[in-house]
Amino acid sequence: MDYFLTEEQQMIRSLAREIALKKIKPVRAELDEKGEFPEGIMAELARADLLRVFIPEEAGGLGGGCMEMCIVAEELSRICAGVSTTYAANGLAAMPIIMFGTPEQKKRYLSRIAEGTSYAAFALTEADAGSDAANIKTTAKEVSDGFVLNGTKQFITNGGVAEIYTVIAVTDPERGPRGVSALMVEKGTPGFEFGKEENKMGIRASKTTQLIFNDCKVPKENLLGKRGMGFVITLKTFDHTRPGVGAQAVGIAQGAFDEALAYAKQRRQFGKPITSFQGLQFMLADMATQIEAARALVYATARMIDSGAKAIAKESAMAKLFASDMAMRVTTDAVQVMGGYGYMKEYPVEKFMRDAKITQIYEGTNQIQRQVIANALIK
Repeated sequence: MDYFLTEEQQMIRSLAREIALKKIKPVRAELDEKGEFPEGIMAELARADLLRVFIPEEAGGLGGGCMEMCIVAEELSRICAGVSTTYAANGLAAMPIIMFGTPEQKKRYLSRIAEGTSYAAFALTEADAGSDAANIKTTAKEVSDGFVLNGTKQFITNGGVAEIYTVIAVTDPERGPRGVSALMVEKGTPGFEFGKEENKMGIRASKTTQLIFNDCKVPKENLLGKRGMGFVITLKTFDHTRPGVGAQAVGIAQGAFDEALAYAKQRRQFGKPITSFQGLQFMLADMATQIEAARALVYATARMIDSGAKAIAKESAMAKLFASDMAMRVTTDAVQVMGGYGYMKEYPVEKFMRDAKITQIYEGTNQIQRQVIANALIK
């Protein structure tokens, strides 16, 4: 379908696709097998200015928004969602700074993200605070010249490789969700260390690591927004970034579909191509339709966000929910189309299927998305 992308958006898409095909595709199996961080590819994306697309112009970016990020995330995911996750995590971590940072904070952090000299990470999840984000235990006790962080964060994308971390911590325990704040913490700060690096089922080229804070001193100028705004910052951030997860899911599904369709055209059984069998034709038709429907919803939501709409939580959750559930169905069907070959690591569809699963989990499980949607409808 023609989504009426601007000339600049078409150029961004073409550039992301070219890098994905030339730089990522030849090494995606190796990156997945080794769980290797794509340092060289991220440098390539930085040289192509693709790390700038979602950063405001005043901070050294290209001034794009959710739509531009979705375009890049989709194209990278079409080849390797692990690389795409590393890229998108930068956008997730940049978003709270873009929305709530002071001019000084934006200058200090966003310019480095735009240039690719520093990666970024968003640290919310803990061992006992996943879907129940308000149950975080990491504390930030205020002292005369700043805050002292103590606690552990779990499953943090870009953990260890990022230089810039947005950390959500409790500053006023008695106030519940209104007692949570957001702090900017830099790698190398005394008392900030890295724990276990996770061995994941999918998106293995991205790093997922534990963060450990032990009397970590953070200066007061690193407070993001106002004290007690951490939970609001988190919700607003996810409202703006969940379509990016939807775009990843669309790219994963499209990549799996492309492989399955190409295979089906050349595979022969009972003396003829398997594309001549109606049962398989219907599978392919359903897969293609589901992908296009999800893409339309993701793009429409991204444009709604970029237009400045305020009430976006429901639509953002819908985009993430619908696209990620679709990706799981389509990648499973892609493996089925290819039969035994689809199950083998020699072919990439099993990787697409493994990668698809996380899109139903991170940035809020799909059960949480349904809760967000239902709450908005009831209100």
